[in-house]
Amino acid sequence: MENKFRYSFNEKRYHTFNYYLKTHYHSKVSKVILDAGFTCPNRDGSKAYGGCIFCSSAGSGDSNVALGQDILAQYKANKQVMKLKWPDSLYIPYFQSFSNTYGPLEKIKGMIEPFLNMNEVAEIALATRCDCLEEDTIDYLDQMAETKPIWLELGLQSSNDRTGQIINRQHSFDDFKKMLYRLENTRIKVCVHVMNGLPFETKEDMLQTIKDIKYLPFAGIKIHMLHIIKDTALAKMNELKPFDLISREEYIDLVVKQLEQLRPEVVIQRLTGDPVKEELVTPDWLLNKTTILNDIDKLMRKLDTYQGAQYE
Repeated sequence: MENKFRYSFNEKRYHTFNYYLKTHYHSKVSKVILDAGFTCPNRDGSKAYGGCIFCSSAGSGDSNVALGQDILAQYKANKQVMKLKWPDSLYIPYFQSFSNTYGPLEKIKGMIEPFLNMNEVAEIALATRCDCLEEDTIDYLDQMAETKPIWLELGLQSSNDRTGQIINRQHSFDDFKKMLYRLENTRIKVCVHVMNGLPFETKEDMLQTIKDIKYLPFAGIKIHMLHIIKDTALAKMNELKPFDLISREEYIDLVVKQLEQLRPEVVIQRLTGDPVKEELVTPDWLLNKTTILNDIDKLMRKLDTYQGAQYE
């Protein structure tokens, strides 16, 4: 069956991050995770305490091998891990933990500027929230994007505000949309995070999130499956009153339907997460990332479908 999807080197029927990077840089490009010591407004008491219910104490930076060291030391140590796999790679410093624009502009400048003139650095990525972007920060990042492409990864998870309250997100879908339209007028690239399997959501709710964002101005997306990590609010909630998680087969089917809704130009940065085995409570099928991605490919070929097939 011939693959006519435009943004693909091989059998992939969606616009992979690898395709985007190789067509721009003609090289392998690896993300190097970093922790710049930020927190979040729903963690420090500005809006709430405890963070989002699924978030660990490391703020999703659990695989950082040099946690606690300064930024350049973290970069060198984590880069060496990537170098073992890909000796000739370029790199993306990825400020992953917590909300990396939630602080004074001088701090943000201090974490970004060491990388702006590094030839080995292709792009810079910052994970943050839509309610953690002041005007001076947006203007600064817009200016810096002339030197290196900058991605802002904005966590939405669900367009359903009821779900937002359950997960302690502390901002609305309308807040999120307003920020996307503000960033549309800059050179900053936006990657949206969504999460399947959130408590009490149906598969229709999860698909609706993609339908609700599909026409909004963003360049990339990460789709994750909810996983329960030890010592989180979600783990405690599940102990008290267990809730059903969607199965591996349901997840694969859902992701294919979500990809069909997205315009072909959107870069798919992730289709599943990388839970740390020792910290994972459930579902354990997420530990087999490669087989999940392979089965997404198989189902798309079987259905003869592709990213954007239902985009209208």
